[in-house]
Amino acid sequence: MNTSEPLNPANLSEEINELKRILDELKLNTNDNNDAFFSCAMALIIFLMQCGFAFLEAGAVRSKNCTNILIKNVLDSLLGILGYWAIGWALAYGPNSNNFLDHFFGFSQFFVIGLQNYAKFFFQFVFAATAAKIISGAVAERAEFACFLTYSLLITSFCYPILTHWGWTPNGWMARGFDPSLGLEQHLFENNTLNNNSSETNITTITNTTTTFRTTYVDFAGSGMVHLCGGTISLIAALLIGPRIGRFPEKEARQKNKVKKGKQQRITPLRNVGTEGKLPKIAEIKGHSVPVSFCLSWRIYSNVWISCFQWRSTGEISTKGVGQIVAKVMVNTILCGAFAALSYLFVHFIRKGKWTILLTINACLTGMVSACAGCNMMPVWTSAITGSIAGMAYLAFSELCLIMRIDDPLDAFAVHFWGWTVGLISACLLNLMKPLATLLQSVCAVAIIVWSALVLTPAFLILKAFGKMRVPREVEIRGLDIFKHGEAAYPLTAYGHGWGDGTEFVITPLQDVGGDAVNVTTMMRPTREGEYNNIHTNNLNIPNILCIEGKNKQAQHHKITRN
Repeated sequence: MNTSEPLNPANLSEEINELKRILDELKLNTNDNNDAFFSCAMALIIFLMQCGFAFLEAGAVRSKNCTNILIKNVLDSLLGILGYWAIGWALAYGPNSNNFLDHFFGFSQFFVIGLQNYAKFFFQFVFAATAAKIISGAVAERAEFACFLTYSLLITSFCYPILTHWGWTPNGWMARGFDPSLGLEQHLFENNTLNNNSSETNITTITNTTTTFRTTYVDFAGSGMVHLCGGTISLIAALLIGPRIGRFPEKEARQKNKVKKGKQQRITPLRNVGTEGKLPKIAEIKGHSVPVSFCLSWRIYSNVWISCFQWRSTGEISTKGVGQIVAKVMVNTILCGAFAALSYLFVHFIRKGKWTILLTINACLTGMVSACAGCNMMPVWTSAITGSIAGMAYLAFSELCLIMRIDDPLDAFAVHFWGWTVGLISACLLNLMKPLATLLQSVCAVAIIVWSALVLTPAFLILKAFGKMRVPREVEIRGLDIFKHGEAAYPLTAYGHGWGDGTEFVITPLQDVGGDAVNVTTMMRPTREGEYNNIHTNNLNIPNILCIEGKNKQAQHHKITRN
């Protein structure tokens, strides 16, 4: 349109239509740019959640394992982007030409070839990395590096992407939901998808053209895809890897500790013996820094944003009404966290007489997890009920894990699995969802649990069979930082366990001289790389160390720790 020429009344209608077209195109381009920038900006904010995980886990472990847990947090993101870039995105959101198979997984755009929406890719990668990061807390201080690499890659490239395809793509079987008026053949083979990306406040009940009730899977902010998946895998990993040394002394004492003929075995002195000489059932293993764990506030902040700005649910920021939904989500999420934290804090004080900060933060996280499923449609007043129940659920199931002798240093299972469970109940009952919707939610939950277990359990069992799931006993006792990384998070004097004085005592069985082997104690000095240089060898009398002699023709080194 040439604006320099006077308007021709005969062509006025054509000129108006052209002007309208230009304005619509400008509006569309502006909205697309705003949506892309908004998504990337919110993804970066959520990415700060990785800092929260690092702070929480570093403070919750002992100083001798701080470097180990930090490098795992870094590599979660580095490995995650590789796995999600190579095959994760393709399985999650890549179009599948087969209508039946498209209900279960995508199959195109591998290595993001042909991808147009890079903002969505980056956002979903952040979620995949978050799901993988949950597990590291459950196996902290004892997992081999191979174990970490395996589950991190499997979750980001295979386990999580399949789940998101089920529930967050229009043709996924969860997202399609169930319509009683349709037959099985129509459900499976016809592409009569039901859009589950509605920005309306209530997206649980939708009527189709025949006015028959139909329901879909409701997961606004990754309650099932992230937290239920991560919580399930955390429990499996904690069960298979076993508790940390010294966590359950009475159980350890009951286990067989026989010395096999021809082999040396190291005996570690047990601590925390009660006044009556009995070993405690549960020994508390505290983290090395409360202030570092308190920096978890970064993670709490990020959790609010994770609920507020989930791409799939809020759609685009330029869409009318999305701003109000985001505001409501923020209010519901922070209220759930507050009620969960305060309810736990007061109950803990009544029971123990102490005002705890670390466990209160975990309870707050449980409350926020419980809000993820339906925070966009929950009436605000229900946040008080949801959050309070979530706080009590964390209290109950964190203690249940101890009763069952499950060692979960970060309470990942109690926080994420049971936080999600409370959220499911809240989304179904407090919003008066019909029984069919509640049934579908439960079926989807079972599917997520089963899928997560099927993918990761065989991998863990294979690692365990080859001795690559858990570090050797002496490495676990002395700490992973020096042995595995050669980098101390703190000065060596802060480590204890023999690092402070620069010495380590080793029992060396000499060659067989016709009888029992003679044990000679060798004092060695560790280098920063975890290697040992012999200083001198003599028969030292080391107190508080139980040495066992045995027959052995091979000279071997068995590390002994001080009491």
